[in-house]
Amino acid sequence: MSLFRTKSIEQSMADSEEPGRELKRTLSTFDLMILGVAVAVGAGIFSVGAKAAGSFAGPAVTLSFVLAAVTCALAIMCYAEFASAIPVAGSAYTYTYATLGELLAWIIGWDLILELFTAGAVIAKYWGIYLSNVFLLFGMDVPSTVSVFGLELTWGPLLIVAIFTTLLVLGTELSARVNNVFTIIKVAIVLFVIVIGFMYVRAENYTPFVPDPVPTASTGGSVWTQSLFSFLSGAEPQQYGVLGILAGAALVFFAFIGFDVVATSAEEVRNPQKTLPRGIFGGLAIVTVLYILVALALTGMVSYKDLAQADEASLATAFIDVGADWAAQVISVGILIGLTTVIMVLLMGLARVAFAMSRDGLLPRWLSHTTEHQKTPARVQILSGALVALVAGFTNVDVLEEMINIGTLSAFILVSIGVVVLRKKRPDLPRAYRVPGSPVVPILAAVLCFWLMLNLTTLTWLRFAGWLVIGLAIYFLYGRRHSRLNHPELIPVEHEREEHHRLDHEQRVRERKEHRHPPGP
Repeated sequence: MSLFRTKSIEQSMADSEEPGRELKRTLSTFDLMILGVAVAVGAGIFSVGAKAAGSFAGPAVTLSFVLAAVTCALAIMCYAEFASAIPVAGSAYTYTYATLGELLAWIIGWDLILELFTAGAVIAKYWGIYLSNVFLLFGMDVPSTVSVFGLELTWGPLLIVAIFTTLLVLGTELSARVNNVFTIIKVAIVLFVIVIGFMYVRAENYTPFVPDPVPTASTGGSVWTQSLFSFLSGAEPQQYGVLGILAGAALVFFAFIGFDVVATSAEEVRNPQKTLPRGIFGGLAIVTVLYILVALALTGMVSYKDLAQADEASLATAFIDVGADWAAQVISVGILIGLTTVIMVLLMGLARVAFAMSRDGLLPRWLSHTTEHQKTPARVQILSGALVALVAGFTNVDVLEEMINIGTLSAFILVSIGVVVLRKKRPDLPRAYRVPGSPVVPILAAVLCFWLMLNLTTLTWLRFAGWLVIGLAIYFLYGRRHSRLNHPELIPVEHEREEHHRLDHEQRVRERKEHRHPPGP
């Protein structure tokens, strides 16, 4: 039994139509674009640029955003080619299974679970905190935490996760409609803030655009808080300059993690070969423009030195510094609405990855059943929502923020390599979209993603290694033995049994109808 056995594309397509485990295709290009914007534009658009400008890049943070966007675009090209060739659930996990083998597919699926679960819990936690802040704006002092059996519970995450888990179980199309409304509102708020921000811009704040590099004083000499690149190379950690721009890109890359989540919905998209590439690239273009405009407004309003001295630098900090306190209140409402849609898309993506892995037998197969009418993976959706809500409600998850980035980047690397492999293995496979300049562009994408990974802290890498060890233990103790590739003789039997049950059910329904309404003479 090879650790690198692959699952054929034909089998993946056939499994997507397996009775009782199929999803309904309801999403359009517009829905996908909004999904990408929904998950990428959250609290980060109001805060991550300020942190990157103050601590790493200065006004050149706009270049950090451009570099992060280019890196994301190169990787997303690879996702788009895969999605047009293998339009089934699972995203990077499914693509890796078809090209690089089961072990690496398990690792990347496990990484995606890390990314989506951690992101969902972190953002749900922040949603609860910002909800209390919005209450304060209206003169209501509602605490974000309550005591439950002696434990501190942040109740907001439980509320919002429960609402969206219910919506996702009721149907992807319904969830998408709700998401579209919230996303349009938050984009309108972002555009409003950008326009007001440019009214306070002063040209001297853009000078120097790339500040001279200085030693980083924030690491305190700790090996765990410096980047892995600094640790391995012995280079002294720096703020600003070229290395500062690169470090800023590693931080703001968090702003672009949503687009791999969009690919997890491939099995629920109408005409996926054309719709997926258009939706993904359209969403990425909108998000990139919004982030660059926010960064330009932010660094033009106040000096990057003021942002560096702030305890929690954000766009609200800049508005308060220029005397526009009211705008900070608008931003608080925008953050709450922004986080709302992020949570929904992350919950959907987490359930789709786990659904694909369970359908393949690497996780328990009972998780991959879908509901009869709406065709949603209710079991895994409810389990995912419950775990995210409990972790967000009862634990301090914000210390794991960088785990989101490292999970995403590792997925991007394997997908980029996988495109090159698939071109070699299956040149005959129809593709509605092809990455231009292959294999150079996919390899460049993989190299840039690996560089961004090296700029994450050594502590993040250590936690990542621990997560991989846990995942490998689960794979060798359970997944490898229960994989459907390990039991090919059961696949037709399962299909036959479930088809028999379906036909038997339809026959009983017909008989009941005939009994109630017998045919006339």
